[in-house]
Amino acid sequence: MSGSVKRRPDGKWRARYRDASGKEFAKHFPRRVDGQRWLDEQTSALVTGMHVDPKTARSTVEEWCDTWLDGYGTRRASSVRQARTHIAHIVAEFGPRPIGTVRPSDVKAWTAKLYEKGLDDSYVYAIYRRLSQIMSDAVLDGVIPRNPCSRRTSPPQGKQRPYVATTKQVWELHDAMPAHLRPAVLLGAFTGLRTAETCGLRVADVDFMRDPKVNPAVQYPAEPLKTEMSRTPIPIPRDLANTLSAHVAAHRAEHLVSGEDGEQLGPWVLQRAVAAARGTVDGLPEGFRYHDLRHYYASLLIASGANVKVVQSRLRHASAKTTLDTYGHLWPDQDEATRTAVETVLVARADYLRTGTMVN
Repeated sequence: MSGSVKRRPDGKWRARYRDASGKEFAKHFPRRVDGQRWLDEQTSALVTGMHVDPKTARSTVEEWCDTWLDGYGTRRASSVRQARTHIAHIVAEFGPRPIGTVRPSDVKAWTAKLYEKGLDDSYVYAIYRRLSQIMSDAVLDGVIPRNPCSRRTSPPQGKQRPYVATTKQVWELHDAMPAHLRPAVLLGAFTGLRTAETCGLRVADVDFMRDPKVNPAVQYPAEPLKTEMSRTPIPIPRDLANTLSAHVAAHRAEHLVSGEDGEQLGPWVLQRAVAAARGTVDGLPEGFRYHDLRHYYASLLIASGANVKVVQSRLRHASAKTTLDTYGHLWPDQDEATRTAVETVLVARADYLRTGTMVN
């Protein structure tokens, strides 16, 4: 790399250098010392592998977010909508700033502002993770030298224990729903289907006969499921299969849960119906959603003695860690069992010291 700082006829100082590929970069300064400082910074960046084209680094956060969204647009429509919502918060804070000027201290101050707006811990964390994702891609694309987001700037994840409805509350919610939507409650509470999966479930995806199963294949409107694990068949009891079959016979629609007109039901319609019905159920929290019926299903499995791997399979989680992180507190306390195991060994040792007889 070569570089120099020379005075121009107009009195300004021109600092210039070439990178490893021979491309020239130049900038003008009123003082020689300023030009030399800039040249030293660029030289250091080249040596350490942190060099970024100064023109690229002047791109604003909003401009890069637009570019990033263009590439992200191939994802599911729901994922893109969520990304746009997160980016609105990012652009509101950093939009006009050159992307290379965002510092870790700026990120920490921004997350503090999000908390002041009353946003939940989990939502603040989700927005922060989106910024980190966008900045990581900017690093990969050579727009900035490093990501200002790190473990030191990360807000807490804010994980909360899911609300688990009682059996009485589940049936009261079921009875409070419009008749054509009651099967949705059964699918949520007794198969653990997610909202979009319930709205996408077709009659053809359910085996009502010899070995009753729900076979998730698509999510609303007819999109592929997120993972291969999500396609795992869910066994159901014959009573539930018969109830669902009777509903199908009465409504004659392509989808198991449909509107009164027989057309496919949108997730927002189902969510609104649950919100309207939950007010009639004593004790259900105001924020109770259709997805929370899935937590009830998990609690049923755990209470029946199912182990972590079985619960993971039925809930179609990608890993057992996800299952434990979400529902670990529902498994019975094993303190007394472990005490008994250790006590057995200690008692046997005491008997041996007293009698001289070892008992295996």
